[in-house]
Amino acid sequence: MAFIPNTDSNRADMLKKIGVKSFDELIADIPPEIRCKAELRLPAALSEMEAVKHLGALAAQNAPASSAVSFLGGGIYDHYVPAAVDHILLRSEFYTAYTPYQAEVSQGTLQAIYEFQSLVCALTGMDAANASMYDGATALAEAGTLACNHTRRKRLVVLRSVHPHYREVLGTYCRGLGVEIKEIGWRDGQADLDALATAVTDGTAGVLAQHPNFFGCLEPVEQIGEIAHRRGALFCVSVDPVSLGILTTPGWYGADVATGEGQPLGLAQGFGGPCLGLFAVRKDFLRLMPGRIAGLTTDAQGREGAVLTMQAREQHIRREKATSNICSNEALCALAATVYLTLLGREGLKRVAELCLQKSHYLAERVKPSFGAPFFKEFAVETGIPPARLIEELGRQGICPGLDLGRFYPELSGRLLVAVTEKRTREEIDRLAGEIAP
Repeated sequence: MAFIPNTDSNRADMLKKIGVKSFDELIADIPPEIRCKAELRLPAALSEMEAVKHLGALAAQNAPASSAVSFLGGGIYDHYVPAAVDHILLRSEFYTAYTPYQAEVSQGTLQAIYEFQSLVCALTGMDAANASMYDGATALAEAGTLACNHTRRKRLVVLRSVHPHYREVLGTYCRGLGVEIKEIGWRDGQADLDALATAVTDGTAGVLAQHPNFFGCLEPVEQIGEIAHRRGALFCVSVDPVSLGILTTPGWYGADVATGEGQPLGLAQGFGGPCLGLFAVRKDFLRLMPGRIAGLTTDAQGREGAVLTMQAREQHIRREKATSNICSNEALCALAATVYLTLLGREGLKRVAELCLQKSHYLAERVKPSFGAPFFKEFAVETGIPPARLIEELGRQGICPGLDLGRFYPELSGRLLVAVTEKRTREEIDRLAGEIAP
């Protein structure tokens, strides 16, 4: 069955409507030297039945993620996703819902967003949260922007132990804003506090850290916050939300802005997405938050309802007054996190965190960790053979052993970043230990 979307007659009618006589006249403004002159080398046309068979063969080349034993981390983790999460996401009123501008027809979506914000506040110990960001990287970058807007300063200090991709995104944001970025190194996997204290000055807008950091190590967050606040800078931290099941919350140790990657909360690894950015602040910075915020109010009859409020984003006010040009939120991903956290509750999340802690330390006792700093569920390890070769060899056996740290930090070549979640069994951990022990 042939599929020709536009006939000669259709094309003639369109050209006439546009006001040109031919397709060549339509593209006359495109320089001839950049036009495609060769014929496209496309495969022969297929019938629908043949196309379905061909696509099926291509799909069969992919191994399902569930068949692999994954120790991959670095921001995206293989946590268990309860079946109820995907079942609820498949309800059409959720996955087809559009931006809830009209509160009177969007109460379900707005309530889900409000519940998500409330859960993020409870999780982080902060006063207010927005309706999510694109991912952990953009969330931390927006935290840097907030710090600059609040302090009216143009300099950020970021720890080099922060995820490399997060730092790249931060650099992209700051180039257009004319903000200077100063990076601080580490000692034994944690922030070099002496270097940090020297780098933070009266011109510093904010200090950006990750806890646990990219190496999985726990940072001395209270001391980092004290160094930032001593100079009038904001302390912005990116967290692993699962770790908050057992670790102290950002609100308790004095963070001004708490961000994070929400993927561990009910979202599959996929191919590195889609993700979910968490963003929460102390009440002092409520009006500087990017994105959208859902709030509760009452109508003329006194009935409670949810609405979008505090709209300081580019789509709602003058661009030069906007806190950010972020235009959307990851609503379906935020719903997944809401369902996940609701299903697990406080004790369930604590148990997941405890299992991650126990299992990762069980592995650490059988290998040679690169750093002596305490860690949560992820750590760097020295391997007996080059990490790239180990990854290739174990990959053929259905095992993803971790990330080659040399890809991101040349000085850490020969080290593997390994993440152990609650899904890993004793047998899987013992097998990996036997493969990577030097």
